[in-house]
Amino acid sequence: MYKILVVDDEKLIVKGLKFSLEQDNNFVDAAYDGEEAIAFAKQNNYDIIILDVMLPKADGLEVCQQIREFSNVPIIMLTAKGEDMDKIMGLEYGADDYLTKPFNVIELKARIKAILRRITTGAPNLLESILTVRELKLDTEKRRVYIHEKEVDLTIKEFDLLELLMMNEGKVYSREELLGSVWGYDYPGDVRTVDVHVRRLREKIEQSPSEPKFVFTKWGVGYYFR
Repeated sequence: MYKILVVDDEKLIVKGLKFSLEQDNNFVDAAYDGEEAIAFAKQNNYDIIILDVMLPKADGLEVCQQIREFSNVPIIMLTAKGEDMDKIMGLEYGADDYLTKPFNVIELKARIKAILRRITTGAPNLLESILTVRELKLDTEKRRVYIHEKEVDLTIKEFDLLELLMMNEGKVYSREELLGSVWGYDYPGDVRTVDVHVRRLREKIEQSPSEPKFVFTKWGVGYYFR
């Protein structure tokens, strides 16, 4: 059973999602505007948040950005717009995934399960749960990352990306392979999702994102850790 916050100003959509998610024995809260969503997120520990982009009082992008200031809870954005820029903007503001309306609730459930499965199953058993490369340290059990012993706040997907790359040092992953490994093999997302997350990750762990020391690009192929 998971604790889920659904945020949308369309009450019929909220009612339908709440009913469907509760059929799987989840606990579901509902918020209908941006300010209410932020208040709920501050007062409760959710396993995942389903967040619409178009909201009164504060739009979904602003809500996502504010939540990221105090929480790394997974966030799936919902948007009625089909433009790529809207999807990319959601990821830039800290979202873990997105769905374009209208969507199939079965697909939404699959996305939720894929994200939460990565969290609950954790990393594979290792002789050493702490991976250290120079000033970068990754704790696979506690899911924490440090630079010069100072903790860095990563989203779920940013952590999963870094963990996969660090555990397979030198191996070059294509964007499609990263989508499969980090987002789930049946994930139908745009490969630019990977580029956005890599860029955000670099901004957090690299002293100079334009001159990386950890996550490198193999032009025309993908990304690797060195």
